[in-house]
Amino acid sequence: MSTLVRMSFDAPEETRPFEQGKGRLDLVNLEGGPVGRAVFEPGWRWSDHVKPIAGTDSCQAPHIGYCLSGRLVVEMDDGERQEYGPGDVMIVAPGHDAWTVGDEPCVMLDWQGFADYAKR
Repeated sequence: MSTLVRMSFDAPEETRPFEQGKGRLDLVNLEGGPVGRAVFEPGWRWSDHVKPIAGTDSCQAPHIGYCLSGRLVVEMDDGERQEYGPGDVMIVAPGHDAWTVGDEPCVMLDWQGFADYAKR
């Protein structure tokens, strides 16, 4: 087994589109689990564009992620809210909604919550 691994989001192993063409999730599967790159287009909101796929009232995936570009607001079921932007690391527990802010797509990397995210 090689001690070096190289994978690219330019050729992901799986792509999961969000509803209404509002973005996608690209996945590469590492030995330790999947890593995802999500592109949330302007106007994307979890409750509109992923909830119909997930079938839950709020996102039940935990996330450990890094924002590459754009802005994203996450609001917990209890009303706590945080905005993330380029360079921010986020840790988000299950039970939240999220949406893009502004006219730029938000691009996030996630090491924890994307294994079943938007999986049909």
